[in-house]
Amino acid sequence: MLRIGSTLRTSRKLLNKNLHFQCPTVAGDSAGSSIAGITSVHLRRFTRRCNYSSSVNNTSLFSTLSNNNSSTSIAPHTDRAEENDSIESDVSIDGDAAGFVLSDGMMDAYLAIELALNSVVKIFTVSSSPNYFLPWQNKSQRETTGSGFVIPGKRILTNAHVVADHTFVLVRKHGSPTKYRATVQAVGHECDLAILVVENEDFWEGMNSLELGDVPFLQEAVAVVGYPQGGDNISITKGVVSRVEPTQYVHGASQLLAIQIDAAINPGNSGGPAIMGDRVAGVAFQNLSGAENIGYIIPVPVIKHFIAGVEEHGEYVGFCSLGLSCQPTENAQIREYFQMQSKLTGVLVSRINPLSDASRVLKKDDIVLSFDGVPIANDGTVPFRNRERITFDHLVSMKKPNETAELKVLRNGEVHDFKITIHPLQPLVPVHQFDKLPSYFIFAGLVFIPLTQPFLHEYGEEWYNTSPRRLCERALRELPKKPGEQFIILSQVLMDDINAGYERLAELQVKKVNGVDVLNLKHLRQLVEDGNQKNVRFDLDDERVIVLDFESARIATSGILKRHRIPHAMSSDLTDVQDVAELQSACST
Repeated sequence: MLRIGSTLRTSRKLLNKNLHFQCPTVAGDSAGSSIAGITSVHLRRFTRRCNYSSSVNNTSLFSTLSNNNSSTSIAPHTDRAEENDSIESDVSIDGDAAGFVLSDGMMDAYLAIELALNSVVKIFTVSSSPNYFLPWQNKSQRETTGSGFVIPGKRILTNAHVVADHTFVLVRKHGSPTKYRATVQAVGHECDLAILVVENEDFWEGMNSLELGDVPFLQEAVAVVGYPQGGDNISITKGVVSRVEPTQYVHGASQLLAIQIDAAINPGNSGGPAIMGDRVAGVAFQNLSGAENIGYIIPVPVIKHFIAGVEEHGEYVGFCSLGLSCQPTENAQIREYFQMQSKLTGVLVSRINPLSDASRVLKKDDIVLSFDGVPIANDGTVPFRNRERITFDHLVSMKKPNETAELKVLRNGEVHDFKITIHPLQPLVPVHQFDKLPSYFIFAGLVFIPLTQPFLHEYGEEWYNTSPRRLCERALRELPKKPGEQFIILSQVLMDDINAGYERLAELQVKKVNGVDVLNLKHLRQLVEDGNQKNVRFDLDDERVIVLDFESARIATSGILKRHRIPHAMSSDLTDVQDVAELQSACST
């Protein structure tokens, strides 16, 4: 089902609490001595005798192979033995001496090792997330680790949640004790991807880039490479593809194509490549909590869409949406009611985002029959590869911003062809607010903010049940009606004589200021400060009213800010530095 923007998509997050993105490992989790092990080397059969001998901690290569362990670590100084035709080996690769046979699948992991050693890096991130209850200050900084790998153009690809709210980022390549400063070039939180760059040329000596491959088929083997918790060295986990379908991306609360594998993806694996053969099949990013060995990787089409957008526009541009909420038409009676002939299939349009181009041409109760010539089934799916089906959301999300899509629509029993321009749509209540400070405006101790889901998350892990019910419902379902619209609330009241008696009106929506509808927080600030009236009136939800004397409130604001050690009465996005200084001066007069 195609949801409107990402607002309603968030409701899926509430219904799927077992799905968790793989958080970067908190520094210290993997502290301690490293376990020096040798990885299972996967080799093809050779028709000649070769000498492969390597050991760590007195463990021979072939005794390690006989354990058939699918997840091992590589010690920093473990070297791959050279093939030597002139030296006889005690073990025959083709099985002549010991009967030992190496499978083709083992070769995949061996190739993954060779590629990973000079491509995969460990990422060290220092981050500090905002305090949405006190939007003028940050929480204490946190140190985490994750994984990444080099792609063409001297860039490092990793997960967005590895560097979210970062203040400092370092990277370290395999076998090196040196950490290099990295800069975040672009971040796409919806697709949980980020690109890092390292200016120091010494870092790039001996580094190889990995090429992107294709979406693997079911049961194809992949090797996940990264730096998971439990050790400091690189680790490789082997698994097979078990499912390919649109999945909830926990970090960005979006619905995009993902690949499910049966390999363990642990904290710290985030951002590491899943290698198939000599190419990247995806990026590890989350697992299924409560289940054993069920992990998810971001597939190549999503990665390419992200990288192409960054290269074309210089920044992340987002994923497109039609702005529709659709209902399946699997019931025979509903199909008959909407005059769908037996050969016609499609989905019923339930809601349309007023800011989407679809609102210009589509109507409620239209039946969308096809998208860009691809027929849509009654359950909302379209063909995908060999006898696989996925929701048609995937076709929409892979379109570039401002591209035109062709829709075949059934309306009142007649088939129409429409062309719709699609682009990314922002919800009324943002799902995430990474890498930016929250907006706020304080007047007479009244703290006004735009409602965001991160604000609701401050109520704890069970925020859906513990946060204000009315705000939570509107955050998940309300749609914007005008460009730039925000859902403004009175988040709290900093007590003072000027606002005594208003403290119980916190957590209510602010609808009007002096009789004018509030569009966003910047508009509210202008209505308050530019008013020529003696009093300032705020009309809130539930028909509640706040009235303040403007001059008395302006003078009281200065003392309230000083008492609560708040540096400014508003966030920097509402005004420039000069205006802030003038306002502070006016408040202190």
